[in-house]
Amino acid sequence: MARIAGIDLPKQKRGVIGLTYIFGIGKSRAKEILERAQVNEDKKVNEWNDEDINKIREVVASYKIEGELRSEIQLNIKRLMDIGCYRGIRHRSGLPLRGQKTKNNSRTRKGRRKTVANKKKATK
Repeated sequence: MARIAGIDLPKQKRGVIGLTYIFGIGKSRAKEILERAQVNEDKKVNEWNDEDINKIREVVASYKIEGELRSEIQLNIKRLMDIGCYRGIRHRSGLPLRGQKTKNNSRTRKGRRKTVANKKKATK
């Protein structure tokens, strides 16, 4: 079993796909990592030997991934909220920040619907 950056990679997947299980590594970066480590990208993870895994670990160590990347993202969001810019205010209020309309959609950001009861009409 290959364990890189604290993540267990799936055994039966190809190397390129297996590396994408690490936060911060997508398909193109995975290809680049395997190319720099001189490992065939069509090799499955369980076919990697110890030498291949060590080469891949060395290359992956040069990238910002997993916890370090997550904390950097959170610091960036906190900075936006602290300076009070538009995106920071939208983060703070839990609304979408990239120009989407909020009348009908944006349930992911706003959460479950909060039903507001109508006023009852007074009878004469």
